[in-house]
Amino acid sequence: MTSGPLASSAFRAMGCSVEVHAPAAKIAQAAGIVERLFATWDAALSRFRPSSELSALNRSAGRAFAASDLLFRAVEAALGWATVTDGTFDPTLLLQIERLGYVRTFEEIEAGDPLAPLTEAIGPGGAWRAMALDRGRRTIRLPVGCGVDLGGIAKGMAVDAALDALVAAGIAPALVNAGGDLAVRGVPDGSDAWPVAIASLPSEVIPLQRGGVATSGALRRRWLQGGAPRHHLLNPATGFPAASGLSTVTVVAPTCAEADVAATTAYLRGSQAGGEFLLSRGLAGLLIPEAGSPIRILPWPQE
Repeated sequence: MTSGPLASSAFRAMGCSVEVHAPAAKIAQAAGIVERLFATWDAALSRFRPSSELSALNRSAGRAFAASDLLFRAVEAALGWATVTDGTFDPTLLLQIERLGYVRTFEEIEAGDPLAPLTEAIGPGGAWRAMALDRGRRTIRLPVGCGVDLGGIAKGMAVDAALDALVAAGIAPALVNAGGDLAVRGVPDGSDAWPVAIASLPSEVIPLQRGGVATSGALRRRWLQGGAPRHHLLNPATGFPAASGLSTVTVVAPTCAEADVAATTAYLRGSQAGGEFLLSRGLAGLLIPEAGSPIRILPWPQE
C-alpha cells in the first residue's frame, strides 16, 4: 500500500518553528494532531510561562510536588540522562541561566532593551543529585535553591511523542521537525530514506531511515549581558557558558530526545571527550570545531 505524495504544514511552539511532513491526503489531520500535542507540552513544560506546571514545580522547591504524568515523565527522563552523562547534561541550571539574563524567550531578549551587567553570584550545577522522585505517589521534590529547565529534552521528547501519535492515527510516513531537531517514521514512497540537510554544514545531506537528528551549538542563542557575551549552553562545573572549542554538534540517535541530549553532551565535553562519548553509545555524530575540519563519528556517512 502506497502513501502517495507528501505535503507539509508548519506552526510555532516551544520557541521554534515546528514542521510536519506527512501524506498529502492526511496532512491536515497530521498537522492538527502535532499542533495540539505541542501546545499541551508547551503549556505544561515551558519555563517562560508562569502558569506552566514546570513553573509551579520550581516555585515548590523544598516540598513534594504532585506532578502530572507528563511532567513526571519529562523530569524522570532528564534525571536519567543526567545520570548517564555524569552530570554533563544538567537539567538543574535554571537559576544560573536566569542570572545570566535568559529570563525571557530569546525573541523577547533580541527585541528588548540591553541587559544590565551580572550582579548575582553564579555557582556550579549538580543540584539534580539532590532531587527526589516518588514514582508511586508521582511526586517530585526539588532541593531549596534548585530550579529545573527541561529545554531541549522536552522538545525532543515532544517530537518523539508527536510521531507516536501520528502512527497511532495511521499516519505514516511522517517527519516532525522542531527547530532543526527532528525524527521520522517510515520512508517516502519511492525512496529508502529521508534526505536531511545539516544546517551547520550546508554541503552535508544524510539519508535518514529511522530515529532522530538533533544539533547543539551556541551560534544562534547568543546575547550580551552588560557587554559580556553569553550563550545558552552552560558548563555545569562553573554555571557559565561553555567554551568547548566546538561550533556545533549534530547527532543521529534512535530517538530525537536521545539525539538532543547526546549532541548537548558532546558539545559541552569538546571534540575529544565528546567524540568518545558518542562512540561509547554507538551514535553517529558530526562535530564542527570553531577552527579546523569537521569530525565525523562513525557510522556518520563519509564524504
